[in-house]
This record gives sequence, structure tokens and C-alpha cells, in this order.
Amino acid sequence: MLAYTTHGDGPGTPLLIVHGLYGSGRNWGVIAKRLSDTRRVVTVDMRNHGTSFWDDDNSYAALAGDLAQVIDHLGAPMDVVGHSMGGKAAMVLALTRPHTLRRLIIADIAPIGYIHTQMQFITAMRAVDLSLLTRRSEANEQLARLGVEPALTSFLTQSLDIKEQRWRLNLDALAANMDSIIGFPTLEASHEGPTLFLKGAESDYVTHDHRPTIKGLFPEARFAKIPGAGHWLHADNPRAFEATVRAYLDTIAG
Repeated sequence: MLAYTTHGDGPGTPLLIVHGLYGSGRNWGVIAKRLSDTRRVVTVDMRNHGTSFWDDDNSYAALAGDLAQVIDHLGAPMDVVGHSMGGKAAMVLALTRPHTLRRLIIADIAPIGYIHTQMQFITAMRAVDLSLLTRRSEANEQLARLGVEPALTSFLTQSLDIKEQRWRLNLDALAANMDSIIGFPTLEASHEGPTLFLKGAESDYVTHDHRPTIKGLFPEARFAKIPGAGHWLHADNPRAFEATVRAYLDTIAG
């Protein structure tokens, strides 16, 4: 089963937070703690990330199955927030196992195949000379010299184990599965539950042209923007992200 961390134990419906590609539950710790004042909040490490197991299969069917296992273990149903790759996994979970969740929030991703790739980051991480590292800042410097922008160097090196001189990311499996990660499976289903698609106002990952596809799969979908934020909207404007998630969950609950 996936590694997970729990925060709080309030009476509200428990909330599961699912990180994106190259991330971990640790990236969401601050937001999880803030939201845990009224409910239990669970952050997971997806397979091939963080402290969870490694596997050759990183398909969305497998990722959704992992999430269902955690929810069944902790007690279904839960509310689910998923970002990027985690958002796609959460959408497949909702479309294939709707009994596991009540409310769904998808952060800056659409149920479509994208033409961009994320391989450049795997190439950069593979090029880091891990044997030279004694501090995380040294990895940041190497990634910067390899052309990774500063905001992303810090994000990527959160998945670096300095002591063991290894990445906590299964780079080989993620590279082999990149086509499926940037894609989205064809599913003959729809999810009728309340769903919020939350995008960064400065991001182009979710556009107006995607709405017919979204509505076809999630007919109850609503849409909102986080100002001053790009694709990593929860990091760019965490207070606004937290407030929007809280307001949506509380409104739907009422």
C-alpha cells in the first residue's frame, strides 16, 4: 500500500490529497495541516515517488487502484484533491470507483492527452552527480546549471535523499511510462458527483476548449481560478488555494 501521513482528526469528511509528477505528500504538508482543523487530512506518496513502493506500471488504472486501496483501508468515502498527475489519477478513481469519494477537486489538469513531455526533468535529474552531494543546495546548483528554473530545482530536490545519495523517484519507470502519464485513458463512464476544476490563472493546462470534454465526464463540474498562480498553484498562492478548497468543501457539505 502507498505510504501516507495523516493530519488532524476533525469530524468533517476526511480529505485525501494526491500530489503530481515528481512530487510527494511532503510537498503538501503545510496545506494539509491548515485544512486539518476541521477534518482528517491524508497525504500520500504515489507509487514510484517518495517513500512508496516502486513498480514498472505507472498507468492511471494502477494509480487509481492504489488510491482506492488507501481509502478502503482508512474508511470510504473521502473527499479527494488531486494535482496534475495526481489529478488524473483522482479522475480515473472517480470514474471507475465512484463509491470511494464524495467530493472531487482537480487542480490544474484536464482529462486529456497533452503534447508536452516532462522528460527534460528526468534527463536533468539523471545528470546530477549524486556522489558529490553533501547538501541539497549543491543539487540545486547542479540542476540550475542544467537549465532547470530556480522554483523547480527546489521542488525536485525535495525528492532527493542526500544521505543515501539517491533520488526517491523511480526515474526509469517514470520515463518508460511518460506517454501514459501525459495522456489520459479512454473510459466509457461519467462521474455524477460534485467536482471542482481549479486552475492557476496564469496556467494553460486547463482552457475553455477543454470544458466540453470535462463536462462529458464530469457533468456537475464547476470551475474556478487561483489568481497569481501557474501550474503549481498550491505553491504559487497557497493561501488562496487553501481558502478556495475550504470554501468549496464547506459549501458542498452544507
